Amino acid sequence: MNGWNQAQAHAQFVANVADFDMNIQQAMDAPRFNKDNDGCTVSIEPRYPLETLEDLDVRGHLVKFTSQYSGAMGRGNAVEHDDNLKVNFGASDPRADGQAVPEMPPF
Repeated sequence: MNGWNQAQAHAQFVANVADFDMNIQQAMDAPRFNKDNDGCTVSIEPRYPLETLEDLDVRGHLVKFTSQYSGAMGRGNAVEHDDNLKVNFGASDPRADGQAVPEMPPF
């Protein structure tokens, strides 16, 4: 991802983890929006609650729906380390073709 969307996708991912208490896979799976430099138009994945979409309309935004997991919203992978549990957690974006695969510790 690059351009307008990169900072937006990163901010949405961090907000999902920090503000909405999602784990990193939930944050990666969550619907995204993208605001480019086209007036009041907001590109948005259709998985947002109806209340959110209605609120955007009331505020004058023109909602343009993308596909469920649109590649236009960027894609990513994430790893989180928990020092207390001594565990790494992985997440992979459903908008791409990767996957988070656990690794067995050496014996």
